[in-house]
Amino acid sequence: MKVTVFGSGYVGLVTGACLAEVGNDVVCMDVDERKIAMLKQGEIPIYEPGLEAMVERNAKAGRLHFTTDAAEAVAHGLFQFIAVGTPPDEDGSADLQYVLAVAASIAEHMDDYRIIVDKSTVPVGTADKVRERVNEALRTHGKQVEFDVVSNPEFLKEGAALDDFMKPDRIIIGTDNPRTTELLRALYTPFNRNHDRLIAMDIRSAELTKYAANAILATKISFMNELSNLAERLGADIEQVRHGIGADSRIGYHFIYPGCGYGGSCFPKDVNALERTAREVDYDAQLLTAVEAVNHRQKRVLFDKISRHYSGELKGKTFALWGLSFKPNTDDMREASSRVLIEALWDAGAKVRAFDPEAMEECRRIYGERQDLVYCSDQESTLKGADALVVVTEWQVFRSPDFEQIKLALSEPVIFDGRNIYDPKRLKEAGFSYYAIGRGD
Repeated sequence: MKVTVFGSGYVGLVTGACLAEVGNDVVCMDVDERKIAMLKQGEIPIYEPGLEAMVERNAKAGRLHFTTDAAEAVAHGLFQFIAVGTPPDEDGSADLQYVLAVAASIAEHMDDYRIIVDKSTVPVGTADKVRERVNEALRTHGKQVEFDVVSNPEFLKEGAALDDFMKPDRIIIGTDNPRTTELLRALYTPFNRNHDRLIAMDIRSAELTKYAANAILATKISFMNELSNLAERLGADIEQVRHGIGADSRIGYHFIYPGCGYGGSCFPKDVNALERTAREVDYDAQLLTAVEAVNHRQKRVLFDKISRHYSGELKGKTFALWGLSFKPNTDDMREASSRVLIEALWDAGAKVRAFDPEAMEECRRIYGERQDLVYCSDQESTLKGADALVVVTEWQVFRSPDFEQIKLALSEPVIFDGRNIYDPKRLKEAGFSYYAIGRGD
C-alpha cells in the first residue's frame, strides 16, 4: 500500500520505517529541510535502538522515501498519517497548530480520496477540528474531494519503539466509516497475524484511549513515589513493598518502580493536556492534578537528599552524574529529572560532571558550554575530582560498577541513587554513605 507520513520526528519516523519494513511504499514528509537532508544521507536525527538500520534497509530497497514537497507527499499515499508534534501550550493544553497546518496542506494538494490518520497524540475532538480545517481549505481552493478522518493513536515506548510497533499489544482504530475501518485493518494485517489485536471504536473514544493509557501509567509511578516517601518516614523498605504488591496479578510489576520522577515527551504533556480537557468540560480532575504535583515534587527528592547530607553547604562541591536522559535507551532529555537536579545544584553553587551513553549531545544542545558543567566521555571519568556520585538514569551499564574504584575516586564515599539499582546493605558494608528512594536513609 502507498502511505504518506507527515512528520519525521520520533513517531513519524518509526511509523514510516515500520510500515515500509513490511512492504509498503512510504513517503515521509517534513518541512525541516535539514532533517530531510540528513535522512536522505542515512543519518538519523534521534536515537532509537534498531531504527537507523531499519531506515537504511528500507531506503535502499526503495520502500522508504523522504521529501519536503507537500504536493508530492499528498499525491503519493491513500493513507495520510499526521505525526507532527503537539507541544504543550502555555495553559497546558496540546498545541494543535502543526496538526491543523498539515490538515490544510493535505486539503490544498489532494485531488482524490484520502484517509487522513491522526497519529499524533491529540485531545478528544481533534478529528472534528481536522475535518473542519480540511473542509475549509477545500472550499478555499474550490474543490470537492472525498476524505475520511481516522484516529489511530500510537503506543510507542522510547527505547522499545520498533518492537512496540512490529508486535503491538493493541491497534486502536477510531472511525465513523466502516470502509475506513477495513482499509486500516488491511494496512495493519502484517502486525496482526498472531491474533486479532485491532480494536475498532468511535473516534472520540480512540482519542481518549491514548491519554487514558498514559495517565494511568503516570498515576502508577506517582503513587509508588508517594509510597516511597511514606516508607522512608515509617522505616520501611519500598523495594520490599514493591515485591509484595507486584505479586498481586491485579497490580503487577510494571510501572511500580520508585525513583526520582518521570519525564519525557509523553507523560508530563499528556497528563497536563487531559487535565486541561477536563477543565474545558467543567470537570475537576483532582487525581490528574495530584499525579503531576507528586511528580514535580519527586524530581526534587535527590537534591533534597544531597542538601541534607551536606547540611545545605553545597557551594564549591562537585557531583558526578550518571544519566541525563529521562529513561534508558533514548537520548531524550525533555522533562528529565536530571535537568531539575543539575539546575538546582547550580543554583546552590555546585558543579556537575556528567555522563550519559546517548544524551551527551542533547545536553550540550540544551546547556552549551559552561564552567560548572563538564561533559565526560565515560562514567569513570565523571568521578575525577567529584565529592559524590548521583545516579539519575538506570542505564544497564551503571548497574554493576566497580565500587572500590568509585570509593577511591570520590573525595568522600557517597552515592545518591535515584533509581534504587544498588543494594543498600552491600554499599553500607563497603563504607559508603548510600541514599536511595524510599529505603530508609
